[in-house]
Amino acid sequence: MEQQHSEVFDPTIAYSASATCIKNIPTELRPREEFVRRGGTAVADEILIAILLRSGTPKKNVIALARELLVRVGSMAALSKMGFEELLGLKIKGLGPVKAMELAAAIEIGRRACARTPGEKPSPVREPASVYRLAAPLAHGQTQEVFWVLLLDIKNCLIGRPLEATRGLINSSPVHPREVFNRAIRHAAAAVILIHNHPSGDPTPSAEDITITKRLVEAARIIGIKVLDHVVVGAPGPDTPGYLSLRERGLVNFDA
Repeated sequence: MEQQHSEVFDPTIAYSASATCIKNIPTELRPREEFVRRGGTAVADEILIAILLRSGTPKKNVIALARELLVRVGSMAALSKMGFEELLGLKIKGLGPVKAMELAAAIEIGRRACARTPGEKPSPVREPASVYRLAAPLAHGQTQEVFWVLLLDIKNCLIGRPLEATRGLINSSPVHPREVFNRAIRHAAAAVILIHNHPSGDPTPSAEDITITKRLVEAARIIGIKVLDHVVVGAPGPDTPGYLSLRERGLVNFDA
C-alpha cells in the first residue's frame, strides 16, 4: 500500500477523512510538504485550501475540512465568488470567523491582482470602457451590489485601485456622500468616477441609481470634487458591452 502511494497520487487514499489528526497523515502527504514536493500548480484544490485553513477540528483533519468546504460550495470557481459573510453562513464546524476572514482575504487578493497590470503606468481614464476594464475583475462573481469609487488626480490619472464604498442593494443600503468622498478628500483627489455592479448582468440603471448619482454629484460640487461619470457594470452580451455610462446616456448632468 505504501508503494502505491509513492507511485500513484490518489487523493481519496492519501487524504482519508478517517485520519482525524494531521500527524496521522504521512509526512510527505501533509499539505505544506505536498505543496513543496509537487509545486503549487500540481496539488489538489483541497491542499491549497488546507494550507490557508492551517488546522482542522478534534474530529476532522484540515484536509477533510477543506474537502468539506469544496463539497459545500461546489467548486473552486464558486469559492472564488464568496465573501466573508457567505463563508461564515455555510456554518461548517471548524470554519470560524478567523479562518473565514483569512480565506476571504486570499480571495480578495486574487480579485485585486486580476484587476492590475504589472508595471502599468498611470494613464488618464476618460472612457467608460477603461473604467469597465478596471472594474470587471472586481465585479466578477459578486452576488451583491458593490459601490466603488475611482480616485483621479488633476490630469484624470488613477490614484490607486478602485475603492469599495459600500456593499449591499443600493436601494436598501444607501450610499452616503461621506462613504464615497472621505478617502477622496484624504488623497486630495481632483475628481472621481462612480462605479457599481448589477449582479443580474443587466447594467440598466434603476431610478434609485439615478437619484443617488444626482445627490452625489451635488455633494461633490459643494466640497470641490468633480464627479466625471457613474458606470454600471453588468455582463457583456452579443450586442452589449457589459456596462452603461450614465454620462453617455445623458441620464445625469455631471457638468451643471
